[in-house]
Amino acid sequence: MRATKAVIDLKAVEHNLSVVKTLAPKSNVMAVLKANAYGHGLANVARAIPQQEAIAVACMDEAEILRSSGVKNEIILLEGFFSEEELKQVVELELQTVVHQDSQVNQLEKLSEDSSTNPKIVVWLKYDSGMNRLGFDEQSYTEAFNRIQKLQAVKEIRFMSHLACADDIHDPMTSIQLKSFTQLIAGLKGDRSLANSAGVIAWPETHFEWVRPGIILFGCSPLLGVSGEAHQLKPAMTLQSQLFAIKNLAPGDTVGYGASWQAKSNTRIGVIAIGYGDGYPRHAKEGTPVLINGKEYPLVGKVSMDMITVDLGIDDDFELGDVATLWGQGLPVEKIAHFADTIPYTLFCGVTSRVKFEWYD
Repeated sequence: MRATKAVIDLKAVEHNLSVVKTLAPKSNVMAVLKANAYGHGLANVARAIPQQEAIAVACMDEAEILRSSGVKNEIILLEGFFSEEELKQVVELELQTVVHQDSQVNQLEKLSEDSSTNPKIVVWLKYDSGMNRLGFDEQSYTEAFNRIQKLQAVKEIRFMSHLACADDIHDPMTSIQLKSFTQLIAGLKGDRSLANSAGVIAWPETHFEWVRPGIILFGCSPLLGVSGEAHQLKPAMTLQSQLFAIKNLAPGDTVGYGASWQAKSNTRIGVIAIGYGDGYPRHAKEGTPVLINGKEYPLVGKVSMDMITVDLGIDDDFELGDVATLWGQGLPVEKIAHFADTIPYTLFCGVTSRVKFEWYD
């Protein structure tokens, strides 16, 4: 049986959550578990942190998975509801929803006019403080608030925006957004949320009543050029496979498609059962480290669909079946992302269904 697997340490998620609570001790935590908990398994991760004040997901499909899995936490739809039918599901599943455009306000008004229902929805009114993606501008925000606060369908209005550049501690954008957000909602009563993972770590002035950690729950730093270990975070996902073939090469021998790598001396090449068909990055550069028996060995040749090759050099302390770690425990995913010109988020979310997942706590 092919040994490629993603091992998910749920205790690491709990530990990382405790780090968040230490960094933002006065804030409630809205654990962001969108995109299948950043590739870690939505229901399993959610059930591992039942003490959470709330869980945030992107869309209704993810919320339905949580409710059908027995998750009782408050659940927030970060993209809001997409239709009148989904608004009905918000009521049925007892969800909270972000509201970021007029069409959603219109549907809330229509729901409030229906005398046969008496729903009480918590609304997170989203302000576009500079991301220019979702949310009301300053004038529209005030108008939307005035409309929503009159609705019998709405139990409570809370206030939200999203940071665009918090991963860069030198970028002035975060301070600009913070000032804009606080000025807009000054005098309005209700909980506030602005801090994402980077805000939790680097911008304590953005914490307010609710913080929204995402990637840090899985052991990664959201800051540029920093690893999770620097924040005492633990990796939740360890992607592993096995060494299943060893080849002896002479000087001048080439490896892989396009013969892109050539041996300069006698060496040994290890073949590992993982490739882009499993979600390993196709464009990982020569030299990308792979951990075998506690030592890093460099990737050589191009990544194939089902396998990669590493230069074992003159080391001979190997056996077929030795575990190869692609990222995770002992090998930070941030390091692999750097070699692949990407970010840890895409590596986590890109692990394919061919890979076996194991969860343990």
